[in-house]
Amino acid sequence: MLMPPPSSTSARPPAPPGANASLDKWLSYLEAIHPTEIDLGLDRVLVVLRRLFPRKPAARIITVAGTNGKGSCVAALEALLLADGRTTGAYTSPHLQDYNERVRVNGVDVDDEALVSAFERVEAARKSVSLTYFEFGTLAAFVVFADSGVDDWILEVGLGGRLDAVNVMDADFAILTSVDIDHVAFLGNDREVIGFEKAGVLRPGISAVYAEPDPPRSVLQQVQAQKVALALAGRDYTVVKPGDEGGDHPLRFGAVRLIYGDERIELPEGPLPVNSVAAAVVAVRQLQPGLPVSMIENVLRGLAVPGRLERLAEKPAIYVDVGHNPHAAEWLSGRLASLHKDGAKVRAVYAALGDKDVEGVVRAMSKVVDHWYLAGLDVPRGLTGRELLRRFSSVVDAGADVSEDVPSALSRVREDAVNQDLVIVFGSFFTVAKARASLGASRT
Repeated sequence: MLMPPPSSTSARPPAPPGANASLDKWLSYLEAIHPTEIDLGLDRVLVVLRRLFPRKPAARIITVAGTNGKGSCVAALEALLLADGRTTGAYTSPHLQDYNERVRVNGVDVDDEALVSAFERVEAARKSVSLTYFEFGTLAAFVVFADSGVDDWILEVGLGGRLDAVNVMDADFAILTSVDIDHVAFLGNDREVIGFEKAGVLRPGISAVYAEPDPPRSVLQQVQAQKVALALAGRDYTVVKPGDEGGDHPLRFGAVRLIYGDERIELPEGPLPVNSVAAAVVAVRQLQPGLPVSMIENVLRGLAVPGRLERLAEKPAIYVDVGHNPHAAEWLSGRLASLHKDGAKVRAVYAALGDKDVEGVVRAMSKVVDHWYLAGLDVPRGLTGRELLRRFSSVVDAGADVSEDVPSALSRVREDAVNQDLVIVFGSFFTVAKARASLGASRT
């Protein structure tokens, strides 16, 4: 599973797993020990953190926050730092198939034994403090990284920033990938308010990168108040696309150019959002200025992240993407437009959670989608196919196929599509996980 369902509200807490308990038993325990799935705030986590870490770890802490593009940014940072001989711990969420995906050491998912050992340590330290599934797992990741002795901790914020469990660890460097509308029940529906929450990961005097040229005023106010040295896209560095670069050095097909100071670095305009990748490069130029440009370009040329515009089949081409809000859908529609061939159709399998802006997503994707296949999600907060159709129909005056689940929708689209068509399966991590399993994709 990707995210736990709401925990039991039973007055009697469950007994912790015994000796030699499996990872699955520990994860079931984590789901049950707190009355709610999401409980923003740092007070409880901070108590346990101080028991586990009386002093801040010696490692360099790099925190990545933002509405979209965080996982891609973490992956790029991780790959580049490893290429320069650093050792890394990377923490991301949610996962697609195995919980272990959330915690990587030197680019490799940690094994069950390391996670169970870390869970046991957190359990011993928390005593009577109640922690959510995410909070418990975050502290366990810190334990794994500390035990591994890695140079850099790359930490993806789960939700928001200021009150997210990851933010109990003071950042030495921060990246904000984007600020847009998502998780409105927790963060609000205004970019200024959300920007304030995201910028909560900043610390006085550190350096940071903002990956888009239009930060909310609330972010810039935090930057100024905390005297953060900010590298801002469009001001301190730029990303230039083919046809706009000029000069005597035209870009190769499928590439863009990052201009940062006197450097010109070629980046792939591929399956990962180039703004997030560029921000990672700018960060690494500050953190590891000796890394050769040629190595940066070679590392990024082959970089991919499961579930991010990931191609899983041919004839027809089938891609999956975890994008689940309008901001992500705008990026995805643009990439699909560039991949689309004349005379072919774009067919979309869409399954979503009920608390997402379905209407905004549909508007963005309708620019490129020729035919829709709506699917139900039998998970907490998941919409049935019929519920999704009702919301879809308020935006698009066109028919759509409706299926009970993602595998059924995939079967239908494969019956309808011809070889040159392009199929995109998107809408949530749950959607992509079910598609990957249905298509027999290897585990990440």
